[in-house]
Amino acid sequence: MLQINCPHCGPRDEAEFTYRGDATVARPGPDAGIEAWDDYLHLRANPRGWTVEWWLHSAGCRAVLKVRRHTATHEIDAVATAGERLGVDRA
Repeated sequence: MLQINCPHCGPRDEAEFTYRGDATVARPGPDAGIEAWDDYLHLRANPRGWTVEWWLHSAGCRAVLKVRRHTATHEIDAVATAGERLGVDRA
């Protein structure tokens, strides 16, 4: 089980959180075409390695967090609130 270190509540089990998706995907502008919206809603990369994801602390403080997680090992090396930058040296 993953342990996510919530900035407000401290280390918590993954069961308290809800995965909300890839934090690197940019939402299309309001004048974007239907193809851009289709890509945004349905196409996702499935990388092996470090990713930045949105997680909601649904059974805790309800904060939306950015989590940097390795998709193969599930190691988490950084957690920040939605408005903060992740403080990591690795790409």
